[in-house]
Amino acid sequence: MADFVLSAEHREATGKGSARKLRASGRIPAIVYGRDREPLPLSTDPRTLERLIQESDAGRNTLIDLHVAGRDDVVVIVKELQTDPIHGGLLHADFNVVDLTSTIQVSVPVHLVGIPTGVSQGLGILDHTLREIEVECLPRAIPDSIDIDVSALEIDDSIHVRDLAAPEGTTILSDGSLSVVSVVAPRAVEEEAAAAEAEAEAEGVEAEAAAEAKTGEEEARKKEGGE
Repeated sequence: MADFVLSAEHREATGKGSARKLRASGRIPAIVYGRDREPLPLSTDPRTLERLIQESDAGRNTLIDLHVAGRDDVVVIVKELQTDPIHGGLLHADFNVVDLTSTIQVSVPVHLVGIPTGVSQGLGILDHTLREIEVECLPRAIPDSIDIDVSALEIDDSIHVRDLAAPEGTTILSDGSLSVVSVVAPRAVEEEAAAAEAEAEAEGVEAEAAAEAKTGEEEARKKEGGE
């Protein structure tokens, strides 16, 4: 059994038209994909599903007992949620049936702990590039998050996937070369440095041109004097 329960109803009608009618009635279309079973079209209450995900520490990786009238309950996990790009409300939900005795692959959010030294000293900014890590584990071993202590990071320091310790019972699948977080110089500082470098280079070119011109003038005077 899972810690959360979600009720759903089997739906016969499919397609855009029926989906619009369903949403107008306050429900959303959903579908369940399972091992050795045909995809099952459903409808469910989006508010209940949103509240369930918000209340659970595991978020979208929450194990859910899905109750469908006339069918056996199954444990599922959210595979995908489609949301309204303007209002943010749920439009569609996909679920995967999980076997509690078999491993699954999921995306786990990255949680940064602490304030980098390079940031607290006012010299850099935190660049959090990878927000989720792919892991494989048993459903009951899915971590709520992967916590990374960034307090020791200085300017130009980075933490890559290969630097992470896998939570107990999990195997990290994400590419080890991927950068998760780093401390970089502020854009303004970089731009100022680039501008100063460009200015110095321009001054160098001008000085070189002036030196060449002066040399040319001296050579010309020598020739005139020789004649």
